[in-house]
Amino acid sequence: MSRVFFQRELEGVATFWRIRRTDGVAIGLTSHDRDLWFDGMRHLGSPGMVPSAIRRTADFSADSAEVQGALTHDSIDAADLAAGRFDGARVEIGLVDWETLESAILYRGTIGGVAEEAGGYQAELESIKAKLEADPVPRTSPTCRAQFCGPGCTLNPVRFTHEAVLAEVDDQRDAVRFTGVATAEKFVDGTLRWIDGEAAGRSVEVVDADGEWLLLEQAAGIAAGTRAVLREGCDHTLATCRDRFGNAVNFRGEPFLPGNDMLARYPQSQ
Repeated sequence: MSRVFFQRELEGVATFWRIRRTDGVAIGLTSHDRDLWFDGMRHLGSPGMVPSAIRRTADFSADSAEVQGALTHDSIDAADLAAGRFDGARVEIGLVDWETLESAILYRGTIGGVAEEAGGYQAELESIKAKLEADPVPRTSPTCRAQFCGPGCTLNPVRFTHEAVLAEVDDQRDAVRFTGVATAEKFVDGTLRWIDGEAAGRSVEVVDADGEWLLLEQAAGIAAGTRAVLREGCDHTLATCRDRFGNAVNFRGEPFLPGNDMLARYPQSQ
């Protein structure tokens, strides 16, 4: 937009934040003392939020920013922060005139880490320019580099996605057992997304299986009867891709390429 802020000695300007979590929840907050509606989103008044200085560069180095605030809204509570619901969320920070509702975005990035302390929180933000640091050239690897059912893999995710009902939880092991899921091994290295209950929208990885039990990153606090969508997993080896999925033609790896140990070999006399 063409609006230039802070041209006059006195202006009605507030800071705003937009947080879009990976589970689809969008939250708007503003440092103003009342709610503001602009850009199609309601921004909740949160005077306790304090933005630090935002450093923007003209080169390719990542911009930096940090947000601190008090846990004063139900939209951001300690339980959600501890559960990782805000990890990887997309963030926009900008300025808004609370009288005309003209706004400008100063920073875009993602939440890299969140820390809670004394009833408040501090979020470290990663600039969108951090993506420029990623190496676009794939390196050789004995395992497949493609995401299972993603680009390069080409398998249809619908074939390997199942809806099930939680039958039992073992909080001590972070293990769960689902009704109708007899072969738990095929879900190892896969994902589980809760679709109802207090954890609705949250995704966790399946790290192992024990009989009919799935061992998760975190399962505490989930009640029996909760529904979930389970995606089968893949260990990214050629044998699994060929024998289980019949998809060796799309294998994105080099399992037969000699490793670095070839450099240490030397000829021996017979």
